[in-house]
Amino acid sequence: MQTSLLRLLMASSLFAIILVQPACSQSRKNANPPADGFDMAGSDPKAVQIADQVMEAMGGRANWDKTHLIAWTFFGNRRLIWDKWTGNVRVDNLKNDQTILLNINTDKGRVFRNGKELTESDSVAKYVKMGKGQWINDSYWLVMPFKLKDSGVTLKYLGDAKTQDGNDADLLQLTFKGVGNTPDNKYHVWVDKNTHLVSQFAYFPKYTDEKPQFVSPWTHYEKHGDILISGKRGEREITDIRVFNGLPGEVFTSLDRTDLSRYPEAK
Repeated sequence: MQTSLLRLLMASSLFAIILVQPACSQSRKNANPPADGFDMAGSDPKAVQIADQVMEAMGGRANWDKTHLIAWTFFGNRRLIWDKWTGNVRVDNLKNDQTILLNINTDKGRVFRNGKELTESDSVAKYVKMGKGQWINDSYWLVMPFKLKDSGVTLKYLGDAKTQDGNDADLLQLTFKGVGNTPDNKYHVWVDKNTHLVSQFAYFPKYTDEKPQFVSPWTHYEKHGDILISGKRGEREITDIRVFNGLPGEVFTSLDRTDLSRYPEAK
């Protein structure tokens, strides 16, 4: 009787383990789901695995998704504020009196130049398109590590590599299928083997190019809210990086440039 009971308990325990293991595996698998349109079939499994490690090292997918508002200054040229949840973006040109307020999902917006709002539809459309292009470029320089599994991306694993500083890394290749303003681009991304953070990237104007147009380090990661963001790109720097849980609505509606130091950053 005792032997039969023991066998029953062992069988029940084994059955419970079988049920739990797939659930845990599925949970890990879905911790960083790809965006719709990510080229999973054409991507290397090892490259996808490394992309997931990068996301985890940067703070995790859940923390990235709940990050609401990000502000930064791009190489001293432009000040951007991006509402990740609504798609609203503000682009203040720091070299002249120009402000573009737009929504990257609708491609609608308002344009202010020299203290006046433009009203001619063709001019507004031209500058809104310019503002969106600036956001695409400037946000990629800031948060590219979070976008390794974006729509249209194909990830390839190119093997072990060393950065220009001689550090060991895994080398990924990113190409694109019909997305963004420059779908012919290609990137090589070095992921540090110890920290799993992006430590360097190279830009190729065309995916057929053998030599990059430039290679840039990614250094000086700091925590903003619940995520890590790097601001140093060699001799150039992305400054005034801030993450907010909320900002007044006029940030995306008013010509007046908001003093963000008045508002608490996300903790």
